[in-house]
Amino acid sequence: MTRSVLYMSMSLDGFITGPDDGPENGLGTGGEALHAWLFDGDNEVRAGAGVPVIRTSAASLPVVHEMLATGAVLTGRRTFDAARGWGGDHHNGVHIEVLTRTEPGADDVQGPSIRYATDGIEAAMARAKAAAGDRDVMVHGATTAQLALQAGVLDEIQIHQVPLLLGSGRSLFGTLGSPHPLELLRVIDAPGVTHLRYRVLR
Repeated sequence: MTRSVLYMSMSLDGFITGPDDGPENGLGTGGEALHAWLFDGDNEVRAGAGVPVIRTSAASLPVVHEMLATGAVLTGRRTFDAARGWGGDHHNGVHIEVLTRTEPGADDVQGPSIRYATDGIEAAMARAKAAAGDRDVMVHGATTAQLALQAGVLDEIQIHQVPLLLGSGRSLFGTLGSPHPLELLRVIDAPGVTHLRYRVLR
């Protein structure tokens, strides 16, 4: 069964970027530390054309393999733009559904695997799951995560908890407006990060 799984690195105080994030400063000031666990290890993994070579620890390697085994990506426009569209290939040429309020312009990243979705989270998730086949959908972005939770279309949450207090930045969950109970499925303690996987209970 295809699941939608949010994959996000997050500081202990709940931020996925430092302050002043944007297209020219994708992770914000100090936010690069949130992804150090992906690049400071001894195990090399190659993902997509637009993604740097991953070098992670042995403990984090199963999580990286899970991420790269996903069959589609659903991301928010802000995350997509900050990552410069991953060069058109997040990993292994999978379908990328970009949730947005506006149609793409001439300067926006295009490609055969990229679709800009202006018809809402439910429709975007349905297309991403169809594109993923029997594999999972990787979900990225704070607003996308919040919308998916509120719409009841997010199945699991995988947080890469980094031992860092950023103090400010972009909050992953913001103000959801209602409780969302979770079931803890797995904890992996790795160098520089704790991987927490939850099921969203409905």
